[in-house]
Amino acid sequence: MAKVTVVQTGSPIRRTKDQRATLKGLGLDRIGRRSVLEDTPSIRGMIAKVAHMVQVVSE
Repeated sequence: MAKVTVVQTGSPIRRTKDQRATLKGLGLDRIGRRSVLEDTPSIRGMIAKVAHMVQVVSE
């Protein structure tokens, strides 16, 4: 299956609890941290939810 790499670029401070939980679900916990994940519709939805705090590096 295809992989997608995401990097956290924004802080979860003053964000809602569900957005913080989404970052944790993506395996991100601090700015600059990278996570390589399976490219599934659920992961794409999570990325879309916190798109203002993450950047997709490679697909």
